[in-house]
Amino acid sequence: MEISVVIPLLNEEESLQELYDWIAKVMQSNRYLYEVIFIDDGSTDTSWNLIEQLSKKHKEVKGIRFQKNYGKSQALDAGFELAQGKVVITMDADLQDNPEEIPELYHLIIDKDFDLISGWKKKRYDNIITKNIPSKLFNAAARKTSGLKLNDFNCGLKAYKNEVIKTVKVSGEMHRYIPVLAKNEGFNKIGEKIVQHQARKYGETKFGIDRFINGFLDLITISFLSKFGKRPMHFFGLWGTLMFIFGTTSAFYIGAYKLYKVFNGIKTILVTDNPWFYIALTSMILGTLLFLAGFIGELIIKTKSGEKHYKIKEKLNF
Repeated sequence: MEISVVIPLLNEEESLQELYDWIAKVMQSNRYLYEVIFIDDGSTDTSWNLIEQLSKKHKEVKGIRFQKNYGKSQALDAGFELAQGKVVITMDADLQDNPEEIPELYHLIIDKDFDLISGWKKKRYDNIITKNIPSKLFNAAARKTSGLKLNDFNCGLKAYKNEVIKTVKVSGEMHRYIPVLAKNEGFNKIGEKIVQHQARKYGETKFGIDRFINGFLDLITISFLSKFGKRPMHFFGLWGTLMFIFGTTSAFYIGAYKLYKVFNGIKTILVTDNPWFYIALTSMILGTLLFLAGFIGELIIKTKSGEKHYKIKEKLNF
């Protein structure tokens, strides 16, 4: 199998037939051996019925149906687990990604030996206020935080070596940061290709302004995970130890100073009337809690298995 096309979708009944025909035309004209994996992320329209019809007519069409809507990250993770192609292409189902880009993406992975190629929709047809400007801000923050010089982290059109998608685990809402996850796993040959963006032909976008807020929150998460995800004790343990030392040192000083005044007959106040006593006590408690958080985090990592956070209802042609 040369190419796997992984397509997560939610209520895209109008575009599925046209999208498949377009992909098939490109694949057949280039004589690729391929499969198309549709992941129905809990659609409430006739999307799954259309996928069933396509799979009966075309053996290369495969389908995964979730029990309910779990999100794009879980849909991609399910598709990645079952993809067999040497090169895996991801694209959205709304016809905004152009299948004509597939041959060049395939060439960059196979012939140029890239681990991952991310699409860059340099010229967009989205609303400037609600999508373009927030997207630029989001991408600038992602570049600064991750160190990856990509212009469009959130582009759905990407190409991967099979080894990459079998190594990276996508959870939560981390689909935006797959290039960062790949980099963290040691895949350093990550490139970018300008791709064509097409205006949505059917339906309405499934994403609102909240996705950028969530994106920035996820950026903070992945920044932390990049540095301390496998060794949480290095963060929590360090700060916990420092705070505990500060607290105990302060408490020792307060007690020693109190005893000094008492033995020398100097008028003094109760220890509990000293505000530094509560600062010291709070520091010791927080330090202990942070240390325990790091310790528990280490235990979770050591015992964590590859559990899935989605339930597949049906599969087709697997």
